[in-house]
Amino acid sequence: MQLIKLKLPHTLALIFSIMVFVAILTWIIPGGQYDRVINRQGREVVDGESFHCVDSEPQGLFALLQSPIKGIIETANIIGFILILGGVFSIIQNTGAINASIRRVGELLEGREKIVIPVGMTLFSIFGAVFGMSEEVIPFVLIFIPLAMTLGYDSIIGVAIPFLGAGVGFAGALLNPFTIGIAQGIAELPLFSGLIYRLMVWFIVTLIGILAVMRYAKKVKHDPETSPVYELDQKRRQRDETESDEHSGFSRRHKIIMMIFLIGIAVMIFGVMRFQWFIEEIAALFLGMGIAVGIVSRLSTNSVAESFVDGARDLIGAALVVGFARAILVIASDGMIIDTIMHYLSGLISQFHPIFAAQMMFGMQTFINFLVPSGSGQAALTMPIMSPLADLVGVTRQTAVLAFQMGDGFTNMIIPTSGVTMGVLGMAKIPWQTWANWLLPLEIVFFIIGLILLVPAVLMQWGPF
Repeated sequence: MQLIKLKLPHTLALIFSIMVFVAILTWIIPGGQYDRVINRQGREVVDGESFHCVDSEPQGLFALLQSPIKGIIETANIIGFILILGGVFSIIQNTGAINASIRRVGELLEGREKIVIPVGMTLFSIFGAVFGMSEEVIPFVLIFIPLAMTLGYDSIIGVAIPFLGAGVGFAGALLNPFTIGIAQGIAELPLFSGLIYRLMVWFIVTLIGILAVMRYAKKVKHDPETSPVYELDQKRRQRDETESDEHSGFSRRHKIIMMIFLIGIAVMIFGVMRFQWFIEEIAALFLGMGIAVGIVSRLSTNSVAESFVDGARDLIGAALVVGFARAILVIASDGMIIDTIMHYLSGLISQFHPIFAAQMMFGMQTFINFLVPSGSGQAALTMPIMSPLADLVGVTRQTAVLAFQMGDGFTNMIIPTSGVTMGVLGMAKIPWQTWANWLLPLEIVFFIIGLILLVPAVLMQWGPF
């Protein structure tokens, strides 16, 4: 699925260049702002009729240099989560339990490895569609990468199964409270209405994602050197072989450790679905798992602490990338240009036929997602404007919600401003440029499919049910 091989700078350098570009825009685009109000659900949203010009706040050199620390502060929870996960997985990795378990699973799936992709991606897609799995996918990356490599694939497949799987489910959401729930509430639609057509959207985008990954997997299985991460994976295999030699066999202690891990994963899923756990609770759960594993494996206190620090140290680069990525949003927000962009784009949409208007809403949401990668944040920013605009151009509010969820969901898997995307790639140690180059053709397909799926919604005047 690789389009072209691009020689791009380091991820941090690339993000910094985007920061400079956005800073330049703050000198060109006039300042503007919508008033924020509290709606009937008690949520702060923009007042779509309140746009007014404000004094521009051009972001100069000093503001540019300040933005990374502001970005790090705003994403401190994600950064801390990444570092804690890295530390905990380092403890588990040092016991040899993960490698031993992966080898055992590989033996059991020998000759049937193809089922891992459709089954795994469907499962994660359901998680993304039902409860909006996002940050929760990060721990699974460290499990599926060695599993994919054991089965003869590469680390991109290991990322794609959980991350791309959850991503397509998030984009084709069925009951996602963070996107569908908030957007429909703002649009004054019955909660989680329109389920039948939404189910068809979910099925189509999930199927396309699975088929694309299986096609790529077949290619890599046949010729591993075609993988864009071939050299990176060779180093992984050398390291894993060394660790396998040090921890041979699948002992009773390994079984207990993996049981602790699996119970922890089950508790995480239950906590997210039942109690709306977020990063803080999940990080606490994994930290407890790491301590429990250290006790069961009879590691000394110093060994546990050293392993934890080593694992966290390996992910400092990923943590910095997350903070710098957020700095792009900091610059645009401090420069007072986000609302201005929203205002002019919405004015442009109002001039078109309903079908093209709906498709332009999708394009607009895709663009805004680069600046506001939070699904709930984007809903609060855009839906108070998109809902009345939909009425004006002859598009149902349900269709406007669909344009939002796809515009928010598809690009979440590739944009460098997403803390989750950069966190996942940091954990996987795959450069963003490599991932983006691999995923871009599929993103184009998703965008085209999104445009097509909006047409029936407009033609049938898709309403609340």
